[in-house]
Formats: sequence, structure tokens, C-alpha cells
Amino acid sequence: MIFKAIVFLPLIGALVAGFFGRFIGHKASEYLTATLVVISALLSWVAFYQVGIGGQDVNTIHLLRWITSGDLNVNWSLRIDTLTVVMLVVVNSVSALVHIYSIGYMHNDPHRARFFSYLSLFTFAMLMLVTSDNLLQLFFGWEGVGLASYLLIGFWYQKPSANAAAIKAFVVNRVGDFGFALGIFGVYLIFGTINLEQIFAAAPEKASAVMHFLSWDLNALTVVTLLLFMGAMGKSAQFLLHTWLPDAMEGPTPVSALIHAATMVTAGVFMVARLSPLFEQAPLTLQIVTFVGASTAFFAATVGVTQNDIKRVVAYSTCSQLGYMFVALGVGAYGVAIFHLFTHAFFKALLFLGSGSVIHAVSDEQDLRKMGGLWRKIPKTWAMMLVGTLALTGFPLTAGFFSKDAVIEVAYASHSQVGMYAFWMTVIAAFLTSFYSWRLMFMAFHGTSRVEPEAAKHIHESPYVMLIPLFILAAGALFAGLVFKSYFVGADYTAFWRNSLSIDKDIMHHMHDVPTWVKYSPLVMMISGFVISYLCYIMWPSIPGKIAKSFLFRPVYKFLLNKWYIDELYDILFVRPAFWIGRLLWKTGDGKIINGFGPDGISARVLDITKGAVKMQTGYMYHYAFAMLIGLAALMTWLMFTPGGM
Repeated sequence: MIFKAIVFLPLIGALVAGFFGRFIGHKASEYLTATLVVISALLSWVAFYQVGIGGQDVNTIHLLRWITSGDLNVNWSLRIDTLTVVMLVVVNSVSALVHIYSIGYMHNDPHRARFFSYLSLFTFAMLMLVTSDNLLQLFFGWEGVGLASYLLIGFWYQKPSANAAAIKAFVVNRVGDFGFALGIFGVYLIFGTINLEQIFAAAPEKASAVMHFLSWDLNALTVVTLLLFMGAMGKSAQFLLHTWLPDAMEGPTPVSALIHAATMVTAGVFMVARLSPLFEQAPLTLQIVTFVGASTAFFAATVGVTQNDIKRVVAYSTCSQLGYMFVALGVGAYGVAIFHLFTHAFFKALLFLGSGSVIHAVSDEQDLRKMGGLWRKIPKTWAMMLVGTLALTGFPLTAGFFSKDAVIEVAYASHSQVGMYAFWMTVIAAFLTSFYSWRLMFMAFHGTSRVEPEAAKHIHESPYVMLIPLFILAAGALFAGLVFKSYFVGADYTAFWRNSLSIDKDIMHHMHDVPTWVKYSPLVMMISGFVISYLCYIMWPSIPGKIAKSFLFRPVYKFLLNKWYIDELYDILFVRPAFWIGRLLWKTGDGKIINGFGPDGISARVLDITKGAVKMQTGYMYHYAFAMLIGLAALMTWLMFTPGGM
């Protein structure tokens, strides 16, 4: 009963606020949805203790018979294991705090009931995803999350930029979801089932199965897992399918925290971890996962260094940290990946909501170049952002210190070429992460104030309905790693994870035996990034501008500022050709050919004939007699020359 309540309470809130919000009012919608999600979050922690720590076996909860078609039988069931309860805690905890925070942040919005309905709908879709017992149910949650994110990103639909961002997120995710759907079809073709338990049991037997495609014989599981990973790349904003993530900042800040901190973007990480018994049978796919994750971690970190929008800096940070998670997945350390997902949820949600508090304080300004010196006026927000920054950069004993360092260590411990590539990329990304994180802190809160005089008059600390969620997240950012390390990646990890993940005991053992310099490399990078950022933005704040304008670094700066020109490249390769083809089919194909020779053409000829016939109606008797004479002559001629006519 507890698990059914966890999953369906947010749905009840979404339906009531969505359909009856105009009748019960905004306040009632806010408090109803927030209360139900808070209850769901508290129950999730109870479930986490019972299943994850207490070792209670629940396995599968059958809800109803869903689809029966030939040999395909799909039940709607909840799969309950340690991985599930970890995700329940992450999703519901962050969602509950975002709901509470939104009561303060959105208090002036005239469409609050609709906003809270979308938030709860998103939460329900994510809960369906993480509790899925089969691939179809997982796909239902997967697409539900995509729909809800489209609604939330484009919530302020009056803004053209918000509409464009919502459409972009939807379209880019469809690219990944196309591969994901093909992967599900492939799994059914190979295994004859989409039930996860049956797939996992049969996976070792299918490891050598071959799929014939055109003139090639391909390893079937490699093809299928690559297609599934394509879906993960889109949902989790990995390199080349990441372009929707920064633009999604056009949505309200609580949406950014919910979507980009702990829920939607981690769906791809969860999916690969959930299907780890399948991915374990496809080593080539795991190498590609590692490579893509490492490349994403480095790419996003380089771009984050030059961004000036406070939310975009945090967004690229999210993209980079997701790359870390895929590195851990790729080398087979699935528990490490979920550990980083778990800790990242706290400090990244803290940074997003903290950024929202800053934006709220400075009259909706998001440009870091128009801030500065804010720590005296909003000290509580500054302290919370400081905690989030320390955790993100991996300051000793914070949550990020344990999980991010574990990712770097397992990358080195994999003892493979792609593992070493991932190790160096993540180490460099750790340096860049520290640099741009402290750059954000220094530009927003320290130095000379650059706030517009009119906005400076209204700078104020956020209300406690917005600050209390920050305090709770700060506690998680500080202590989640210390408290839960032994369960996720320490001495108790085997008993904790049990059968919910594929556990490579060798890499978990080698992780603790890496050289000392490897263990200290993230700390060195963190300190180096802080020192250089301090020198550039506190000691000598004119240096960054001079470097950006210098002959040597200007091309590099523009390259990073324009996000490696990937959006521009996609515009040339895909967007413009698509618009050109669309206009060609519209103007020429539909307008000139189909309509020209079809209904428009026929109607035009009828009009021409009618106009000609009208001209014959002169009103003169002799014209009509002459026409009758011509007709009679034509008839007589036809009868004369037709055999048997006369």
C-alpha cells in the first residue's frame, strides 16, 4: 500500500489542480499538490529504509492487466528493489522541496494552479518511469516526462523564447526517443518479451546472438543497447544531443531545478543502470558509453567557463556531471553512478533554487555581469550557494567529494584505454568545474556591485518558504555522501544493492587500490580552480576581459562562448534544409502541383468555361437562332458520316 501511495498521490494532486484549480483557487491548488508530494517524499524515505537498509524484499506489486495482443502480455506493475527506492527518494524529495519553493517563487503568477498541476504530473511520470517492471511501462513514463517537461519549459507561453525552447527540447528528445523505441522493438524481437526479469534471465544466453542487417552480421545485443543508449543520450543531454538543455532555462527556475537537477536528466542514467544486466553483455556499448560520458563532462565544463547567464552556468554544470555518471556506468561501476546521481540531486537542486533566489532578489536579472557584491544584502542565499558550490567542486567531506572522486577513481581503475581517456577528461573537467563555480560565486556575490541603480533599491532576501527548501538541500549537500557512502560504494554495497544492479566486484575492489596521486588529483584540481578564479575575479578582475580580447585567446573564447558552434552547425545541417524542404513541399508540391492540378485547377477551369458561356448570353434573338442553326448543321453532319446514321 505504501508504494501505491508514493506513486499515485502526485497524480491525484495533478488531476485536482489541473481540472478543478479554477474552482478551488490557486492557494488550495498550491497547498494540495505540495502536501501530497511531501507525503509521498516522506513515505519514500520510509521505503528506502525498509528496502535499501533493512533488506526487506518486495519485488513486484501487480496493479492491473494492461495490454494483451497475441503473445504479448503486459501487466502494469511496480518493480520494487533498492534501485527503485533510491530513485523514489531522489525524485520525491527534490519535487517536494521544489513544490514548497514554488509557493514563494510563483506567488505573483496568475496561472499558479496550472503550474503546480504540471509539476505534480511531471513527478508522477517520473515515478512511473523508475518503478517500471517492463520496457513499455518504462517508455510510458519516459514519454510522460518528455511531455511534462515541454509543458513546464514553455509554461510562460507568451514568451517566444520559452516556446522555442520547449519545442527544441521536445524535438531533440524525439531524436533520442526514436532510437530508444527501436531498441525496445529489438529487445522484443530477440527475447520475445519486454518483461525486465525475463530479459535479465535470458541475457547471458543471447550474448552471442547475431542480427543480419543489409550485408552485415552484427551482434544483436550491441545493436539493441546502442539504440537504448541513444535514448539515454537525448534524455540525459549527452554530447551532440545536449543542445536542448541550456535553452530549457527559459522555464521558471523551479522547473530548472526539478528537470535538470534530479529527475528528467537522470532518467537516462537510471535506464542504463536498470538495464545493466543487458549492457553487461555488450562490452562495445559500454566503451561507447564511457567515451560519450567523458567527452560530455569535458565539453560542458569548457562551455560553462564562458557563460554569463547564472542559470546557464549551472545548466552546463549539470550536463558535465551527467557525463561523470555515464563514465561510471560505462566502466561497470553502476553503484558509483547512482551514488553520484543521489548526491548530485541535493547540491544541484540547491544551486538551481539558490540561483532562483538570487534572480528573485535582483528583480529577475540573470546576467552575472550585472550583479556583484550581493552577499551582504542576501547573506542566507549566499551561504546556501556557498554550500552548493563546495559540494559541486568536491570540497572534502561534502557529498560531491565522495561521489565525484569515486567516479574518477573507477575510471582509472578500469585499466582500459577508454577508461584512461575518461580519467583525464574527468580530472580536467574537475578543474574547470571548480573554476566556473567559483567564478559564479565571485561575480554574483563579491567584488564591486554592478547592479542597476533601480534594481539595487529592491534587493531583498527571499521569504522563508523559499529559504527552508534551501536549508534542507544544503544539509543533503553536506552530509549525504558521508552518511550513505558505505551503502552505495563502501563495505555494505553488496548487501545494499543486492540484485538490483549488476555489480562488478573487481572494479569496486580496484577502486580502493588506485595510486595516491589519483585519489588526490580531484582535490588538487578543485584548489587550482579556486585559486585561479580568485585571482581573475577578485584580485585582478580586469584579467578575464584582457584575455578574452587578446589575439591568442579571442578565437578560443568565442568558440567556447558560442558552445563549440554546435547549434549553428545543426542549423546549417538540419534546420535550414528542413525548412527549405518544408517550403518546397508547401509552395510547390502542395500549392502549385496538388492544388494547381487538383481542386484549385479544376475550379479555375470551371470558372473559365462559365465565363465563356456567360458571354454567349447576349439577349439577341438572332444570336440564339444562329447558334441553333450551327447546332443543327453539326448534328446533320454527324448523322451523315456515322454508319447507319441516316
